[in-house]
Formats: sequence, C-alpha cells, structure tokens
Amino acid sequence: MKLLKALFLPAALLASLPVGPLRADEPRPAKPGAGPTVSPKPAPPVVPGQVPLAATQIKDVPDDALPYVYTKWKNFTTKDGLPNDHIFSVKAEGPKVWIGTEDGLACLDKRTGKIRSWKEKDGLPFQAVTAIDVDRNTGDVWLGLFGGGLARFSGGRFDHFNQLNSGLVNDVVYGVAIEGDSVWAATTAGCSRYNTKTHEWTIFNEKNAPMEEIWNYSVSHDKGKVYLGVWGSGCLEYDLQTKHWKEYLDPDGEMEIDLYRDDGIVHVIVTGATHVDGALWISSYFGNCRYDGRNWRGFYSHETGIPSDFTNAVRGRSAAEGWYGTDKGVGVVADFFTDTYVAYTRDPQSLKGLAKVYRRGKLLKTVEMETGVPHNFIINFDIDGKDVWVATGKGLGWAIGDDYFPGVKTPDGKPFRAAGNAVANAAKSESPAKP
Repeated sequence: MKLLKALFLPAALLASLPVGPLRADEPRPAKPGAGPTVSPKPAPPVVPGQVPLAATQIKDVPDDALPYVYTKWKNFTTKDGLPNDHIFSVKAEGPKVWIGTEDGLACLDKRTGKIRSWKEKDGLPFQAVTAIDVDRNTGDVWLGLFGGGLARFSGGRFDHFNQLNSGLVNDVVYGVAIEGDSVWAATTAGCSRYNTKTHEWTIFNEKNAPMEEIWNYSVSHDKGKVYLGVWGSGCLEYDLQTKHWKEYLDPDGEMEIDLYRDDGIVHVIVTGATHVDGALWISSYFGNCRYDGRNWRGFYSHETGIPSDFTNAVRGRSAAEGWYGTDKGVGVVADFFTDTYVAYTRDPQSLKGLAKVYRRGKLLKTVEMETGVPHNFIINFDIDGKDVWVATGKGLGWAIGDDYFPGVKTPDGKPFRAAGNAVANAAKSESPAKP
C-alpha cells in the first residue's frame, strides 16, 4: 500500500497546488496524501505572560529591545524568468541561487539578476524539483525529483538515478543533503545514501533504522551526524562514526494531544530538522520545537505569534534563531533567549507585506511594507549569509538583510545581552544528552 501511495503521490501534489491567479492568503497543502489523517493535536494551555517551566534559559527583556526585521524584499515569478511559480526548493551557493519548481529547474545570478532555466526538453529527468543541494568540492548540483528519483547536474549534463538503475530506495524524493563524499536522499520509502567515490549505495528503512513509518520528509547533517524528519517516527539522528541511531520522540506517546509540555518533540509527524550551534530545530504539522541537548522548548502559534502550527519546513540560523515555514506565513524565532518572534505575511486585501514582532505572545510592533513575502504558503527556505530565500506556493522571495544583526537591540542600537546566551555557548562543547 505504501508503494502504491507513493506512485500516485506526484499527481496528487501537482493537482493540489495553485493554478492561475490566487489570493495571497489562499492555503495549499504542500504534501498531500502523506500518511493517514491525524486529528490536530491541541496545544497545552498557556497563561498570558507566563514562561513555560522548561524554558528557564529565557530572560526578561524590555519591550523596546527589538530584533532585526526584514523590510527589503524582492520577489521572482514566471514574469521574471522562472519556469514556474510553484517553488518547492531553493539553494544559494555563492553568487548563484538554484531554484526547484513544479515544472523545471532555474538558476538566478545575484550579480546580474538573470535567470536561466531547464525543463524536461532541456534534459532535466523529471519536471518537479523538490530538493536541491550543492557539492562544494565539485560544484555538482544534486536534485531531488518528486517521482523522478535523483539527478546530478554537472558540467551542463544531467545524470539520472532511479529505482531501476541505482540503489535509490524510491523515486519520490523530498530531501537531499551532501555529506562529505556522500549524497543522502529522503524518500517515501526510507533514506538512501550514495557514495560518489565508491559508487556504493546504502538504504535505511524499517529493517535497519528505528522507523515505525518510512515516509522521510527531510534530511540534513551537521558535525558528524545526519538528521531525518520522518512521518510518524519523529526525528532520527544518525552518528556517522558509531553508525548508531538516536530517536527523538514525544515521550507521552499520545498522537492526539501534547500531554506534557516540553518533554520532547511536539509531534511525531516531523517535516524538517536542522542542527546548528548545538541546537536542534524541528518542524511538524502540529507545532514546532527546539532542543539544546538538555532542554526542549515547544513553539505554538497561539503563544508565539508564529502564523500557524502547520509547518512545512525549518531552517536554523544559529542556536538563537530559527525560521519556520507555515501554511499561513513565515514564523521566525528571532531570539530564543529573549522569547522574541517575527511573523512575515502578505495581507490578502492590500497584498502588501506585513511583519509583526512578538514577545511572549504580546504584539510589540507591526511593520507594513510595499513588498514582502510573495505568498503566505511557505514551502522551503535557505539562509544566505545576511539574506534569506523563501520558496512559496506563488513565487520566490528574497529577504535582503544589508544591516542584519542577530539577537535584539535597544533603541540606541546597543545589543541586549540576555544571560541565557551562555547556554548556547555551553551547548557547543557538550555532547547532547539522550532525550
């Protein structure tokens, strides 16, 4: 049944995405048909102004200490040369930005603003490009194809890997990550690892990994470990040296409710996981969370200002900052240590960009922009130095941070130093404890 489901999924995905003009706030499911239907998981009640017990790192901060807000945006659509407006993936590497769409691959040159694209008629093995990573050693661009397997773009040529000609476990690929000489591919039937030097394939599924479900949504790596986001199996961490797996699950074992707050991941349907500076950022369809090796912290929309709990992707920028892509806009944990958030949306009436700054559920500031995120359905991100690229259901957004700064600053421009930041530094030198 799982194989049959995977075979029909590409058509379901393509049929479900926006076609033609859309309202800015019109939602679309990013990953339809992915597993059985699960009732929404009610978030734990929160007393206004109360800091969750597990969030002992969070310190008091004056309301006028605010984070950086992206107010300079550029948007790209088919009018600018993209092959399609439905953006599944984006990867910035130097002056080039690689863009995966529903119908083709594109490359934007940030220096000139020119866009070049490739479709199936140009040699692209399959039209829907759902994942991209770049091998910095060779310059090769690796593509995850939604029903077409895996492709390598090198020297102007596409090499194609699928279930019939390689060790790829499934042709529906959601995520790709380059780790040394290896390419990892997250698929709907497990995860495959390809060694580009030895040409050896390794498959990870329920037979050799703790996967109760084998539907892999994402793959990433950091400092000798690989992280998988798995439907129904939470977040899995693979130690490249010991070859051992560690599971990150919700210890209360309840699928429908979050029985105990901050005891583990908020839900086992994990859509993304990214590790940076000792912090593991995790996204799910029922809320989001962060783990520093000692403490868990859940993030729910009603207490943070993040636009929605239905989250398609996450990118960690540091131990203090994480970006979540939801079905109703971008939610940024702008500074974990001061409990500060920024929500970026597009107003459905005026079509202008909006940024709202929150702290502990309290709205501190609203910024209106002529141009903001191109659509409220967020599918993916990439952090590009001071800038951020946002893949949406109706175009690509480029958030330009010329004067970006981390954390929060007071009105006189001085950084506010939360004492909790010391925890981030300590996490870098400690091995994460078992959750």
